[in-house]
Amino acid sequence: MSAEGLDNDHDFPEGALVSVLTTQPIDRFLDYKAPEGGCSIGSFVEVPLGPRKTLGVVWDKGDGKFDPSKIRKISRVLDVAPMGQDMRDFLSRAAEYTITPLTQMLRLATRAPGLSDPPSMQKIYRLGDGVPDRMTPARTRVIETLQEYGGLGFTLGEVANLAGVSTSVVKGLVKFGTVLELDTPRDGPFPTLQAGFGAVDLTEDQYSAAEELRKSVATEDYESFLLKGVTGSGKTEVYMEAIAECLRKGRQALVLLPEIALTAEFLSRVEKRFGARPAEWHSGVTMTERRRVWRMVGEGNAQLVVGARSALYLPFRDLGLIVVDEEHDTSYKQDDGVLYSARDMSVLRATYCGATVILASATPSLETWANAEAGKYRRLDLESRFGEAQLPDLKAIDMRSEQLPSARWISPTLTAAVKARVDAGEQALLFINRRGYAPTTLCRACGVQIGCEQCDARMVEHRFLKRLVCHQCGETKPMPTACPSCEVEGKLAPIGPGVERLAEEVAELFPDARVAVLSSDLFGSARALKEQITSIAEGGADIIIGTQLVAKGHNFPNLTLVGVIDADLGLQGSDLRAAERSFQLMRQVSGRAGRSEKKGVALLQTYQPEHPVIRAILSGDEEAFWQAEAHERQAAGVPPYGRMAGIVLSSPDVQAVFDLGADMARRDAPLRKIGAQVFGPAPAPIARIRGRHRVRLLVKAEKSVPLQRALSEWAVQFKIPANLRLSIDIDPQNFY
Repeated sequence: MSAEGLDNDHDFPEGALVSVLTTQPIDRFLDYKAPEGGCSIGSFVEVPLGPRKTLGVVWDKGDGKFDPSKIRKISRVLDVAPMGQDMRDFLSRAAEYTITPLTQMLRLATRAPGLSDPPSMQKIYRLGDGVPDRMTPARTRVIETLQEYGGLGFTLGEVANLAGVSTSVVKGLVKFGTVLELDTPRDGPFPTLQAGFGAVDLTEDQYSAAEELRKSVATEDYESFLLKGVTGSGKTEVYMEAIAECLRKGRQALVLLPEIALTAEFLSRVEKRFGARPAEWHSGVTMTERRRVWRMVGEGNAQLVVGARSALYLPFRDLGLIVVDEEHDTSYKQDDGVLYSARDMSVLRATYCGATVILASATPSLETWANAEAGKYRRLDLESRFGEAQLPDLKAIDMRSEQLPSARWISPTLTAAVKARVDAGEQALLFINRRGYAPTTLCRACGVQIGCEQCDARMVEHRFLKRLVCHQCGETKPMPTACPSCEVEGKLAPIGPGVERLAEEVAELFPDARVAVLSSDLFGSARALKEQITSIAEGGADIIIGTQLVAKGHNFPNLTLVGVIDADLGLQGSDLRAAERSFQLMRQVSGRAGRSEKKGVALLQTYQPEHPVIRAILSGDEEAFWQAEAHERQAAGVPPYGRMAGIVLSSPDVQAVFDLGADMARRDAPLRKIGAQVFGPAPAPIARIRGRHRVRLLVKAEKSVPLQRALSEWAVQFKIPANLRLSIDIDPQNFY
C-alpha cells in the first residue's frame, strides 16, 4: 500500500528515519530508513534483520541514536491496511498490563499466514453471452442458476453444487463462452449484512434492554454493559439488535464465543437475522480463510466477526461493538504464551476505539458482578425465559439416603426420572465434569496410583482409546495389563466415574435408549463435534451424557431433564473461585432443561445438600450468593477487591527453581514498597509438567497500587538461566 493519500503528519518520504516494531523477540524498537515510495505510521513492512527478513510495523519516527551508516532500508511496504492508532495504543497498554514484551503482543496480532505474500488469485465463474453447440438438462441448470444470481461469480465447486451438476459440465460451457472463467483475488470481501433483514419480535424486557444497547452503540463512545439473563431468556436476540445498530452506523462488530462447537448454531442465527454469514476466526478455520479474515477486517470489508478469544487482536478498521458471550467462562483466560483475560482485554480495547462492550451471562463472573455493583458497568436484566419456555425446577437428591450399589453412580431416584422422560419421548442429560473412563487407576496389590512419567498428575483411563492419558501434558500410553510398579497382573482397577464409565452404566440401565456422549476427547475435529450437537438438537438421542462442554449455550429443544451426577465435585479445594465456578457450572447445566414449551427439571445428586453453594443453586437466590461471595473476598482482600499475581518458575532442574524462588522471596523490596506481600516459594499444586519442575509464588496487594510496575522492578533484578522459565500471571484464574 502506497503512502499516497494518507495523513501528511504521519507520512515518511524515502530515506526518512522510522522506528519499527518487529515480531522477533527483541524487546525494543529498531530504526530503519523508509523505502522507495515512502511509508506511514502503522504501515506493515518487511525489514531485514540479520540475514533474514521479518514482519514489522512502523510505530513512529526514528530516534536517531544509532550510527546512520549502519541503518538499513525497509525492504517493502506490505499490501495490507495499516494498523490504526487505536490498535497500537491497545497493544501497548495490553503489554504493560500483562507484563508482556510488545514484540510478543505484535505476534499475537499478526497470527495469519502469508501476510507478506502478494494477494493470491482464484478462478471464478459467471454467466457469459456465448451459445453452446447443444443444450442438455445439466447445462440448462447451470445457465439458469447463474441467471438466478444476477451475474454473481462463484468458484467451480459452488456453481456445480448450486446447479446439481458435475464440474465437467461447467468446464464444458466455458469452451463456448457461455460461462466465463475469470481470475479474481482470493481474499475477497465478505457478504454485506443487512441490519433490518430478519428482525424478530421482542418481549417487553428484551425490547427495553435492546433499546439501551442501541442508544449506547449510536453514541460511538465507550460504555460497558452486563447483560444478565436466566438461561433461555433471549440474551442473543437482545445483543443482535445492538449488532444491527452497529451495522447501521457503518461500524464493525465482534462476538466472542467460549467454544468452537457453539459457532455453527450461532452462525446460522446470524445468517437468519442479517441475511448473510459473518467472518469466522478460531482454530477450526483454514489457514487460507484466516488470512482472508485478517485482511478484510483491516480493510473494513468484514462487518461482523464471530470468533474465539484471539479474534480480539484482529486489525479492525472501525470497531464499534464487542460482545463477550458467556463472559464468565474460564476459556476466555489464556494460560500460555501471553497470559490475558479476553473479557478484560475486550473492555480495554473498547476504551481505545469508542466501542460498546456487552458482557452476557446467566451467571456472571464475580469481577463483572462487582463492576456492575460499583457502577463501572451498566446492568441490564432479563428475568424470564423467551416465549413459552419456563425455568426448570431445581431439586437435590440426597445421596446419603439412596441405596446405591458399589461401582454405580446413577441413583435409583435419578434412574426413575430418566426412564419417565425417555418413555414420554423426551430427552435427558446426565452431566459429570470428568473426561475419560475413570479419573484414577489403582493397583489393588501395591496401592500405587498410575501417574504420568512427565508430570505429577494421575493418568486418566480412556477406555474408548484403550489408553491412559495425562490431562496436563497430553502424554498417552497403552492401558497396561500389569502394574508398572509391582508388576502384578490383573489387579489394576478404575476408581471413580468418568463420562465413558457413565455411558457404560447408562447402556446397562437403558438398553433400548439412544445414547450420545459429548466430550471433547471423543471427537477428532470441531466439525464432527458440531455434527453431533446438531443431531442431538434434532432429536437424534434419548439420553445425552456430557462433560462441561454441554453447559456452554447449546439449545436442545426436547431436553426436559438434567441430572448432575456429582454436584459436590469442585466444592472443595484451595482455589478462591471454587464456590463461584461450581455455582456457575451447576446453574448453566441446569439451564439446559426446559428451553422449549415443555417444563424441565434439574436433579442434583449430592452428599452435601446443606452446603451453601448447593442451597444457593436450589433456592435460585443468585444475588444472595454473589453478595455472600463478595463479602468473603472483600474480607480476604483478594480479587476483585484486591490484586494478585501468580509467578511460576519452571525448569528440568528442581534445585534451580527452588533456589531462584527463595532468592526472589528474599529480595522483595520493590513489592514491599507498595505494601504487597509475597507468599512462597512452594511447589505448584501440579509440581511437574512435561518433565519441568514447577515452583509457585503468589503476590497479593491492595487494589489501588501500581502492581505491574513493582513486579517489573522486582523481576528485573534476577538473571534467569537459559533452561529456566519465569511467567507472571496478572489476576490468575487458575492456581495449578
